[in-house]
Amino acid sequence: MREIIDFLTFSAPIPVDGRHRAEELRRRQATEKKGNQVYLNTLSVSFVNSYLRYMGFETDLEKSNSWNVIQQTLMDVADLSLKNLGLLECRPVLEDAQFIYMPPEVQSNRIGYVAVQISKSFREAKLLGFVKQVQTDLLPINQLQPLEYFLEYLEELSQLKLSETSNTSLILNQNLVKLKQWLENIFEAGWQEVETLLGTQIANSAWSMRSKTGAFISKGKLIDLGKLLTDQAVVLIVTLPPDNEQEMDIIVEVHPTNGEHYLPPNLQLMVLDFEGASVMEAQTRSSNKNIQLEFSCEVGERFSVKLALGDISITENFVVC
Repeated sequence: MREIIDFLTFSAPIPVDGRHRAEELRRRQATEKKGNQVYLNTLSVSFVNSYLRYMGFETDLEKSNSWNVIQQTLMDVADLSLKNLGLLECRPVLEDAQFIYMPPEVQSNRIGYVAVQISKSFREAKLLGFVKQVQTDLLPINQLQPLEYFLEYLEELSQLKLSETSNTSLILNQNLVKLKQWLENIFEAGWQEVETLLGTQIANSAWSMRSKTGAFISKGKLIDLGKLLTDQAVVLIVTLPPDNEQEMDIIVEVHPTNGEHYLPPNLQLMVLDFEGASVMEAQTRSSNKNIQLEFSCEVGERFSVKLALGDISITENFVVC
């Protein structure tokens, strides 16, 4: 094993910008010991970052804890964020070392661990090998797997993540409400005429005032909150004003069902972007008859509408196509 590792190591200069960053972070530390630790960690991460980018992998130093001044100060971390894969720990070792120190805080939440031997000049480094997991503070160097397997492992992870993303996209596409199709009178299952859901409340609703012009398309869906409210649900209404080729104005509302006067208190209505981040929201008080949000989306854009009450939440996914 020792001979295989020696044969499949990789040596090169440490990038100049990485050495400058390491020196900058070292000067920020309160003690010399901590400064040296941060210095070696940063050199190690910079070297692995350069190597993996050269080998075609996407990295993100800014999302790495090791590139954050506060995180470096609080912990002993040498992690490198790989896009869509996770955090790779890049542990530094000095020449002639027999063991690699693995701090307790890095022994989880990592996709793998690489050992980086820093030269005495601190200008060059060597990748010694890797392991997928660690369960000890001191890992013997002779237990490392060669770099050949390291690159194969990252390729396998990339393919696995790509497959998972494709499957997720397929599921999302199957459940997407396609709003452009509403303009052609094509509606997904579960979306009904608003009159059917609101009944006698229509005369007093904001939706009623808009619908009288005949220029709006509205559909409603019964949202069951029965886990918290044993005999009550709410109605989610989505309204589309006249069609626009490049952009669509959208109104989402929540009303109590026919026979109820008010929505439940603390009910949240949220609009989420494609990544699931809330971009706007409204919340009921003690006596809201309805709540609504208005926004615009470009053609092809995806968004979600989320209703949340306590620990219960329901999300509907939409796309403007």
